[in-house]
Amino acid sequence: MSINLDQALQTFIAEARELLEDMENSLLQLESDPENAEIIGAIFRAAHTIKGSAGLFGLDQVVGYTHIVENVLDRVRDGSIPIEGNLVALLLESRDHMAELVSVVADQGGELDDAALKRDKALRARLQAYQGVQTGHAAAVIEPEIEASGGDVEGTDSWHLSLRFDREILKNGMDPISFFRYLGTMGEIVSIVTLPDAMPPASEMDPELCYLGFEVNFRSDADKNTIAGVFDFVRENSSIRILPPHSKVAEYIELIRSLPEDEKRLGDILVTSGALTRQELEEGLDAQKHPDADGASPPLGEILVEQCSVEQEVVQAALEKQSQARESKSKENRYVRVHADKLDELINLVGELVIAGAGANLLAQRANDSSLQEATSTMSRLVEEIRDGALKLRMVPIGDTFSRFQRVVRDVSKELGKDIDLLISGAETELDKTVVEKIGDPLMHLVRNAMDHGIESAEKRLAAGKLAKGTLKLNAYHDSGSIAIEISDDGGGLNRDRILQKGLERGLVQPNQVLTDHEIYNLIFEAGFSTAEAVTNLSGRGVGMDVVKRNIVALRGSVELDSQTGQGTTVRIRLPLTLAIIDGFLVSVDKSGYVVPLDMVIECVELTESERQGMKERSYLNLRGEVLPLVPLRTHFEVEGSHSRRENVVVVQYAGQKAGLVVDELQGEFQTVIKPLGKLFSNLRGISGSTILGTGEVALILDVPSLVQQAANAEQKVASAG
Repeated sequence: MSINLDQALQTFIAEARELLEDMENSLLQLESDPENAEIIGAIFRAAHTIKGSAGLFGLDQVVGYTHIVENVLDRVRDGSIPIEGNLVALLLESRDHMAELVSVVADQGGELDDAALKRDKALRARLQAYQGVQTGHAAAVIEPEIEASGGDVEGTDSWHLSLRFDREILKNGMDPISFFRYLGTMGEIVSIVTLPDAMPPASEMDPELCYLGFEVNFRSDADKNTIAGVFDFVRENSSIRILPPHSKVAEYIELIRSLPEDEKRLGDILVTSGALTRQELEEGLDAQKHPDADGASPPLGEILVEQCSVEQEVVQAALEKQSQARESKSKENRYVRVHADKLDELINLVGELVIAGAGANLLAQRANDSSLQEATSTMSRLVEEIRDGALKLRMVPIGDTFSRFQRVVRDVSKELGKDIDLLISGAETELDKTVVEKIGDPLMHLVRNAMDHGIESAEKRLAAGKLAKGTLKLNAYHDSGSIAIEISDDGGGLNRDRILQKGLERGLVQPNQVLTDHEIYNLIFEAGFSTAEAVTNLSGRGVGMDVVKRNIVALRGSVELDSQTGQGTTVRIRLPLTLAIIDGFLVSVDKSGYVVPLDMVIECVELTESERQGMKERSYLNLRGEVLPLVPLRTHFEVEGSHSRRENVVVVQYAGQKAGLVVDELQGEFQTVIKPLGKLFSNLRGISGSTILGTGEVALILDVPSLVQQAANAEQKVASAG
């Protein structure tokens, strides 16, 4: 069987990055919950797994650095190093450097630059300093009580060797005392208890046979395999039992828990951890081959415990690790890694299938063949299910993006000297993977901006009667077929007068112009607009917010501000759930087709003749006592041709605001494949894209948010003038 090493390396890189993400999240949790052993164990296992996997590929740089990190984490686990802020900061820096090392591997032949090499050397030195720390948290060594003979060896922190040599050991030229001398070179023999219980009567004794048993209390840093190796030459026909110190039992359990979750047999887990020797395992397996009186073979774990080869607690830990490995394997089997390009190709093919299906439907209707219409109807339903299934493959929870800001908030708040808490809600809200990838940078700028400009210093907050600790909130939820993302802070709010003054200075506002608060706040999205008094690492260069808005608009989204002086600011971003295929509602004006996103459509109303005449004087409609601003598409897009004898209003809603789109004909629901417009049409208001109809003609997709906003602004101006 051949193995594609390049593919295996790519898998290692992907898994290493996932483990590093988990490691970062765990470290951030550890800072607020330093006594949580489960979190500490998770961090250690992440480093241990990366080191082990990197070793398989000979990635010495990754292995060498991660080994030092692992050693520090091991001392954290056993309590030798207390958890405090500086250590967590160092481990976070180490995590970043490990990510840098993995990126070098991903570059295939890339090397660390001089700055990275200096950083590597400095981090290693800081980590090495922690490895030499001795604190009162270190586990104390229990001094054993030594018995001269027949004593109880329990309660000690020494190895216990139970030895029953082959009776003919002396005839074979071996002297039991020589083994004790050799043991003495490896550690300290605390006590030897001789057991004469197998001695026969004097008249039956053979002076060349060994009848004595030995119970040895032995203190050494050697592992079980090394100690067992002393008796390799006499193991056959002898009974050699080696029980570890109490401290070793806990160590075995921890080692078992930290092992990679591979599918291994019980015996292999115990041997890998060092709790069992290979010879003891073979003896246990041999004993398992002989069934009891009922014909049943006892479990291997029970046999090993009965043989005093291993402790019950260690066997239980190994069984739990086995169970975890099976569960992990089961979870892994439910997932398949798919390259993003292949997924995009699938979505494109589904889009073409949708267009082809619409064409087949149209032909069936023209042919007036009921059987053909039924067949194409079934095909359309299946295509719709395939479309929904394909789109779900690209849907990911936004919580993965939100969680990255835990680290950002921690680092930036320390840089600013502020105490800021991040609260996340709606993390399970899903949206298209493409949208998630492109929204990361705008969110990053808004979060940093909120911490720098929005949240005040602890002194100012206390003076204003607030808590010293500021709060930043990230929230996401679905609303009318779109996703809303809110970035809120409980800071001082936007300075309305200062923004207006800056707008006047830059000529963005005329001296006699009257603006609403909403319009004033939106000035900060103008290119180069900044009210910062000083340039810092975070702000004050007059760039950023205009780019944020431009990137969001490029995703067919919108951004708005809401601020209250002294209470804080909320930035609300609205984005489409997907950029590929949507359910649309097809309408027409003269011979031009337009598609309205179906999830924004509330109802359709046919205009009466009196209402049509009234539209010449006013741009709104009385809809059951509610004022509904209208947007006549014929006027908006300057469509030539005579007016239709009948007109309809499509009532749409976005962000809580309603508007009516005046059209000629309603043509019904339509699966819409979104095709981007060229650069020539990028600034065309009211249009967000295009699609291809079953006839092969092009229909424009309406930008409902901008049309609704346009209608609301027109209504507001009329109200102000009145």
